[in-house]
Amino acid sequence: MANFEAYQEYQRIEDFEEDSPPGEEDLLLHVPEGLKDSWHHIKNLDNFFARIYHFHQKNGFACMMMSEFFELVQFLFVVTFTTFLVNCVEYDVLFANRAVNHTTPGLNPLDRNKVTLPDAILPSQQCTQRIQENSWIIFLLIMAAIFWIYRLVKVFCNVLSYWEIRQFYIKALKIRMDELCNFTWQEVQDRLISLQREQQMCIHKKELTELDIYHRILRFKNYMVAMINKSLLPVQLQLPLLGNVVFLTQGLKYNFELILFWGPGSLFQNKWNLHPKYKRNGNRLELAQQLSRVILLIGLANLLLCPFILVWQVLYAFFSYTEIIRREPGSLGARRWSLYGRLYLRHFNELDHELHGRLGRGYKPTSKYMNSFTSPLLTVLAKNIAFFSGSVLAVLIALTVYDEDVLTVQHILTAITVLGVVITITRSFIPDEHMVWCPEQLLQCMLAHIHYMPDHWRGNANKSETRDEVAQLFQYKAVFILEELLSPIVTPFILIFHLRNKSLEIIDFFRNFTVEVVGVGDICSFAQMDIRRHGNPTWLSAGQTEASVYQQAENGKTELSLMHFTIKNPHWQPPQESSVFISHLKEKVQHDAQSGPSTQLLLSEAPLCTSLQSNESAIGPDNLLASVLAHPILTASGLQGRDHRFIPPATAASAAASVLASLSTSQVAHTHRAHSSIPPESTMYRSDRTGIDSMCISDSRVRSNALQSEFASAEMSLHAIYMHELHQQSSHPQRSLGQSQSAMPMRDLHTSTGLQPHSGIGFSVSMPAPVHLGGWQEEEEEDEGDQEINSGSTGEQGTGGSC
Repeated sequence: MANFEAYQEYQRIEDFEEDSPPGEEDLLLHVPEGLKDSWHHIKNLDNFFARIYHFHQKNGFACMMMSEFFELVQFLFVVTFTTFLVNCVEYDVLFANRAVNHTTPGLNPLDRNKVTLPDAILPSQQCTQRIQENSWIIFLLIMAAIFWIYRLVKVFCNVLSYWEIRQFYIKALKIRMDELCNFTWQEVQDRLISLQREQQMCIHKKELTELDIYHRILRFKNYMVAMINKSLLPVQLQLPLLGNVVFLTQGLKYNFELILFWGPGSLFQNKWNLHPKYKRNGNRLELAQQLSRVILLIGLANLLLCPFILVWQVLYAFFSYTEIIRREPGSLGARRWSLYGRLYLRHFNELDHELHGRLGRGYKPTSKYMNSFTSPLLTVLAKNIAFFSGSVLAVLIALTVYDEDVLTVQHILTAITVLGVVITITRSFIPDEHMVWCPEQLLQCMLAHIHYMPDHWRGNANKSETRDEVAQLFQYKAVFILEELLSPIVTPFILIFHLRNKSLEIIDFFRNFTVEVVGVGDICSFAQMDIRRHGNPTWLSAGQTEASVYQQAENGKTELSLMHFTIKNPHWQPPQESSVFISHLKEKVQHDAQSGPSTQLLLSEAPLCTSLQSNESAIGPDNLLASVLAHPILTASGLQGRDHRFIPPATAASAAASVLASLSTSQVAHTHRAHSSIPPESTMYRSDRTGIDSMCISDSRVRSNALQSEFASAEMSLHAIYMHELHQQSSHPQRSLGQSQSAMPMRDLHTSTGLQPHSGIGFSVSMPAPVHLGGWQEEEEEDEGDQEINSGSTGEQGTGGSC
């Protein structure tokens, strides 16, 4: 980061999709009278496209407004209920510290001293007097009322803006509200692109591309992903006794965005343009000092508001999680993707629903990997604590069954509840003695879904250091709650003592890595996914990139993001440099697939592979990924194929090459059949290497959006495995097998074999790296990355057995 200032000045580049002659953005565009509406020449397309996306993802106007309404009600409830509990309850009566004598005529003498709920509630007049006498309560209520009124005004504005979006869906996109749930985002996006040709929502370009829409929705998020990738934001702290700790909460992230993007004194003058003074190199030191002062002021403001924010965080956490903890104590031992993990693992130009779906599929493999570690000492302690607690609980339950009057004994219900919680928590630390875990295979399966993994994890999956680094991305729910509670206290100190020191680096980053795209505005240059400017030679872009070490994205994020976006948007046409990269990679697949296992063989192993990974059945894309990941284990273990012949050993990467090549060939065949005048029945594509047809992917299933999405996810998983293998042998050639394979020559796009790069093109592997042997497991995908499982264990040694 120190040499960023020597990199380059701010640039203005032409969009490669721009079909208009220079200067056309200044011309008046004729729009037919019938198409004129409020959606022609939209000034703030960032907000407009973001609202269209959120409207779709949150299931329409009714659901969104209902959520907004209940957020207001929740805030009002928390404030009023807390005020009531503090000022209007007589706790001496409630806890029976003061006797109550009812003198109602005809009342049973035994019930005269019985405490009822109204006895513990003060009269309204006395309650009001208590509130009026407490100036702190009045001050807090005034602050809460101001904030609630602000939220009410914001909700009212949202109602108006999203009603406009509702009309846009109905009138412009021709999507009725009762049909909204039947449309995928890709279909909505296609209609937006088509509508641009008619209504000219953006007057600076005739046509919008998928990348233009993504850039506008994710403009600031791409900057955040890039700053995390380049380790610019101070989220990793060195603490005494704890060592390296990652701390990134919602409150800290909010302050980062406030300072950099949209707050007073931020670097952007509006939603789509960086302030001109930050584009020049001459006054970088002065601008850094100015940014440092802004950070200091916001840090001090956070410090001043710390008590109020802390009180709100504690109250909200108490009302939100207490009942869940009482009902499911083990839920605190469940895991979730951390906020840092979501930014670290996010591709450039990856929408929220794409990220959530991908991390959701990686949830179970990552949980299995984390649960493969346990501490023997902790296991012994947990077993004995569970035994003693269970013994006492069993006696109390037996006494209660014998005589229910036992429940009237003081604190007996508390003892039963506490013992039940202790038993539930301790059992979560006791591993399944019959389960055998293989960390290397679990890590490989995890990689297939999360797509990013530091180089030093490979071969070290069974080490506690690797497990601790994974835990930074995949944290306990209890850790998440604790961090959010501590956030009001820690955030001011991070801003004042850590972020301020990076002011000059931040100024240089935004100047060096911001480009202006015609029709889009200022964006992070990493979001262009430009191999030439930000590629890494060890990630298959050798000879294609001119980037220095400071300009390269870390962990192959440029290359992997390009592949992910291309697969998710098959109609998008990449720029020249990206097309060369994709074309070269495609050729390597076709070349390397010749030495890989047959796809038909892989699919014939699919049922066995699936049974090795999961107790649940998987079909379609799950079978593909299961076969590729388990194939090296089956072949190396000496298992026979269906023809009773031994299968030559192969790696997961070589198996992925065959499947990706078959995906490419199969999709080309389907495309040919779709555009051919010959009836499809007479042109059925057949190939000994095309095993996709054997999976009964009929035209009707190809048209299924859900199935296409699943196959796209499986294809990207195979790409991630393959590209990591090639990166490993490029960075660590000594790890690769002693097999000699001819390197594919670097070819220009014009001398390509004629197959155009798109999402269906599979990519393969050259010299594969060794894969550790043994069994491993993978469950079928989850819908959300935040879903919880009630199992969590810590420690340093494999559970039950190891591979």
